[in-house]
Amino acid sequence: MSGVQMIAGPRNKKPLQIVDSSPDWASTFAALAQQIRDALGDGRALAVEHVGSTSVPGLPAKDVIDIDLVVADPSDEAAYVSRLEEAAGFVFYFRDLSPGAHQHRFFGRDGPPVWVNLHVYGPGCPEVARHCLFRDWLRAHGRDRELYARTKREAMAASCGAGETMREYNARKEPVIRDILDRASKASEIESGNE
Repeated sequence: MSGVQMIAGPRNKKPLQIVDSSPDWASTFAALAQQIRDALGDGRALAVEHVGSTSVPGLPAKDVIDIDLVVADPSDEAAYVSRLEEAAGFVFYFRDLSPGAHQHRFFGRDGPPVWVNLHVYGPGCPEVARHCLFRDWLRAHGRDRELYARTKREAMAASCGAGETMREYNARKEPVIRDILDRASKASEIESGNE
């Protein structure tokens, strides 16, 4: 993480656990998205996407709302950082200027009532596209949604049993995520006529 520049921290640690899907996650995201748009004003939020497991109805998840925010230029922090902090209550934790990090900025808001991870990227960022592809695929494909739910529960049980952190939990899920994304990418290419 040599290109990561810490701004604030350390962040409070949320207990390592997943919970059953909540119907409240969608409305919570909608309220958060409106807060973000209102805080930024003037069309600065080019996209506000609900991503991660809480964006997939029926999928168990860590009780954290993950959001991808697209702005015109992530390096123009004056256009959005203070607005997100002062008007929407987010804390700016880090910027990642590593090669391949896509000028990622990370903000958080800790619960109660809800924990939020806010990722800021620029237009055309492949990470945002990947997150949305994964979300949309799981929403539409019950078999992979069930596979991922099972994988998440097994990974959580193993990580908690071994006293691991979120990083190890995420690493345990990664092979299944890659397999699902591979299927989703191939299907997307076929649908768009690129194969």
